[in-house]
Amino acid sequence: MNKLARLTLISLVVGLSACTVHRPVEQPAPPIETLPPSGPVTKPAPVPNVPSKPVITPAPKPMPRTSASFAPPPGGASHWDPRMGVYVLEGQTNTFYRQRTYYRWNNGWSWSTNLQGPWQETDSSGVPGGLGRAFAQ
Repeated sequence: MNKLARLTLISLVVGLSACTVHRPVEQPAPPIETLPPSGPVTKPAPVPNVPSKPVITPAPKPMPRTSASFAPPPGGASHWDPRMGVYVLEGQTNTFYRQRTYYRWNNGWSWSTNLQGPWQETDSSGVPGGLGRAFAQ
């Protein structure tokens, strides 16, 4: 019985493999004949001179008000500056915020955890990279 099952299985595999090996031969389609036009030849009507539509350029995208990664400063108006990677405090000259720290530029960098101070002096390595590059001398 085991030999009979093995022979049946081999016959089935060989028979089915023949179906997958041979592809039907496709006959190329006959070429389409084009005949020259018969009768009078007419020219297309001229296109009227229509002024083209004015090109409207989209308005620049407004700066995002918030960052997807950093929370805004508590209280006070600010907006996110993606180039510098910080929040810019509105109404405060050269004062910025990111990750619970305020940064201030006044002929040198200082930082504080509170907007009212006390302020600690630092160099550009103590501020976010984009902010330091924006004020690089």
